[in-house]
Amino acid sequence: MAQRDPYEVLGVSRSASADEIKSAYRRLARKYHPDVNQGDPTSEEKFKEVSGAYEVLSDADKRARFDQFGTTEGMPQDPFFGGGSGGIGDLFDMFFGASGGGQQRRRTLAQDGDDLRLDLTISLLDVINGLSKEVDVNRASECSDCSGSGVEGGGQPAQCAGCNGSGVVSAVRNTFLGQVRTQTACPKCNGYGFVITNPCRKCSGQGVRPSTDKVLINIPQGVETGSTIHMPGHGSDGVRGGRPGDLYVVLHVSEDGPFIRRGQHVLTGVDITVSQAILGDEMSIDGIDKELTLEVPSGAQPGQQVILKGEGLPPIHGGRRGDLVVELNVTIPKKVSEAEAKLIREFAELRGEKVPDGKSSLFGGLFGKKK
Repeated sequence: MAQRDPYEVLGVSRSASADEIKSAYRRLARKYHPDVNQGDPTSEEKFKEVSGAYEVLSDADKRARFDQFGTTEGMPQDPFFGGGSGGIGDLFDMFFGASGGGQQRRRTLAQDGDDLRLDLTISLLDVINGLSKEVDVNRASECSDCSGSGVEGGGQPAQCAGCNGSGVVSAVRNTFLGQVRTQTACPKCNGYGFVITNPCRKCSGQGVRPSTDKVLINIPQGVETGSTIHMPGHGSDGVRGGRPGDLYVVLHVSEDGPFIRRGQHVLTGVDITVSQAILGDEMSIDGIDKELTLEVPSGAQPGQQVILKGEGLPPIHGGRRGDLVVELNVTIPKKVSEAEAKLIREFAELRGEKVPDGKSSLFGGLFGKKK
């Protein structure tokens, strides 16, 4: 399959700077991330394509090869260096500087904010009803003292005297081909073209400060452990015009009570007596969100399950609920009185069963051996 143009995939021009390429990648990666588009196989493919394009354009050598040959696959080795660690990128570096063509660009001062992750535990009752919850988010917020510029008082950074604001410095290098002019990132401003000579005292010139903000999270019905809520723009603030990052809320459903989740269905257990198992009974049990009536059938067996329709959990965003599956646990008494033992023997006789004598049995320990 032919390799798709990585510039086209990321939607950037061929002269795009490294920062512009990174910004485009982050925007598209957020858009097509599998956690944000669960169940959409096309998004996963697009995410892989975007990641592949960024892998090419973020690597100076791979980008130079693509620009020269239109592909990064099956590339012939550089005849001057014979392969290994050398290559066409090394030639560009030797003659034109690290940019691979002498076209260094001033780096942008704007920096996008970081994405954040928040883990939140909710209950099964929250899964049924949905939940709006205000939570604390630790993030980097724009410094109010300098309005995010990093300069004391909120002014603009000063133009770099080393490069006159261009972000690059030029030099003439002598090679076996003659004199070649090269451009490299200015060492004084690291290629930004501006320097902060009077940094803000509150944020130390960073433009942002740590803060704890309240964020309202709306959790739909039917979520599961691992479900992720994407909240664009609720991550850390960008710096000097950069976009804020996103907040990803990862949900964990607590199952520390008597209920075990199986998708939309829920399992639980209830103890019943021997007489309830034999004769059947109607009893009250605790459901997830209310008290329920359980019909114990006559002749119930240990481990038998009774299904209460519609008393489980809803699907994502609401709908018909699953079932509550109740497993019956028949409890056998460990000790009985002499009168109870007599009735049990009579019961066995009426049913034509062998009547136990109680030796080395349930009753032996209580009454001892017969004399």
